[in-house]
Amino acid sequence: MSTLQEAPQDRIFTVPNILSLARLLGVPLFLWLVLIEADWWALGLLVFAGLSDWLDGKLARAFNQTSKLGMVLDPAADRLYILATLVGLTIRDIIPLWLVLALVAREVSILPIAPIVRRLGYGGTLPVHFIGKAATMCLLYSFPLLLLGDHGGAAGTAARVVGWAFAVWGTALYWWAAVLYWVQTRQLVLAGRGAPPPASGPGGASGAAGPGAAEGPGAEPPAGGQKGAETSR
Repeated sequence: MSTLQEAPQDRIFTVPNILSLARLLGVPLFLWLVLIEADWWALGLLVFAGLSDWLDGKLARAFNQTSKLGMVLDPAADRLYILATLVGLTIRDIIPLWLVLALVAREVSILPIAPIVRRLGYGGTLPVHFIGKAATMCLLYSFPLLLLGDHGGAAGTAARVVGWAFAVWGTALYWWAAVLYWVQTRQLVLAGRGAPPPASGPGGASGAAGPGAAEGPGAEPPAGGQKGAETSR
């Protein structure tokens, strides 16, 4: 399977983007529902967020509605839901502080990647790895289960055990994805250093780009040879 991705368009009003925006608008409502302990409403909102996350990706690929805005909105919505859930469950003493610190530290660890990629002349973001999407899905499954686990009974105990399994695996995969992003960034840096300058044609104009020519500003970064990379929106 080819890891090359189509260049995203500058479209704004697409169905996938509207779904991503709806998920973003639901973040503060979800946090409020958790804090007032309206758990079933909060779980319903999380189910909607998860379904819309799956659906907007499917629609973007099926109808060729990939966009630069979508590449920003989609992961932003996922991260904000994770952050809101961490805040709410920590305040309610459902999850320990070490889990929050582990996930926040991971986000901080990849912050320098975006300016490095832009400095290399690429206008987009790195493709989303399958590992990163799997980590996000594990965490998004774990939080509602941990929320259910805060209630008594056999169902609550089972939800707590399964929820912690998802949380541990999701955290490990989250850090694994961060390592993959840094490996890909290093490959781009090395490729940028080794790329020859464009040959000058008659009159000082640049000639045709050869096979080893670097892409100009605004280009999308390649998938970096990660076979499991998923086309990002």
